[in-house]
Amino acid sequence: MTVKLAIVYYSTYGTNYQMAQTAAEAAYEAGAEVRVLKVAETTPQAVIDTQDAWKAQQERSADVPTATPDDMEWADAYLFSTPTRFGSPASQIRSFIDTLGGLWGTGKLANKGFSAMTSAQNPNGGQETTLQALYVTAQHWGSIVIAPSYTDPAIFASGGNPYGASVTAGGQPLSEEDKATIRHQAKRLVEITAKLIA
Repeated sequence: MTVKLAIVYYSTYGTNYQMAQTAAEAAYEAGAEVRVLKVAETTPQAVIDTQDAWKAQQERSADVPTATPDDMEWADAYLFSTPTRFGSPASQIRSFIDTLGGLWGTGKLANKGFSAMTSAQNPNGGQETTLQALYVTAQHWGSIVIAPSYTDPAIFASGGNPYGASVTAGGQPLSEEDKATIRHQAKRLVEITAKLIA
């Protein structure tokens, strides 16, 4: 049975966009059907237009579909990717999550694989608490947390975060070490979810 994976992300300047694309490639390789989806922007366009890098990322991802509750119902597994904002997921991600009460209330988010990735400007910028916050949400849904843990040497090579890929963002392309961790996490999510839906 083919795993249906929704990769749901928010990206201001492009780091989490890169992370989502890297994860999608690995999930495809693992045999999944994948939807890469951005959450709706909640920042006023007038603010975005004052920052060239933010506006450029908006234009770069213009063709990426916006996530909906229907996508969440469709999927067997979720991989969320978000910047850290003061040790928590970005408000745009939280706003999307807040639209899912109807699905949660009818059990349609339960028994699905869930994993998460994040980024921050420095190595101690709140990545772990951001991932843990998303996992608390998944547990409320009844989803099954599938973190990468220490299941591959790639985790250690990229900084050793067992909760999920966490990237130090500075506008640069992802490192090969970060990509390896993201690929491992996506494949592990697909492989374990396949066992859940078998």
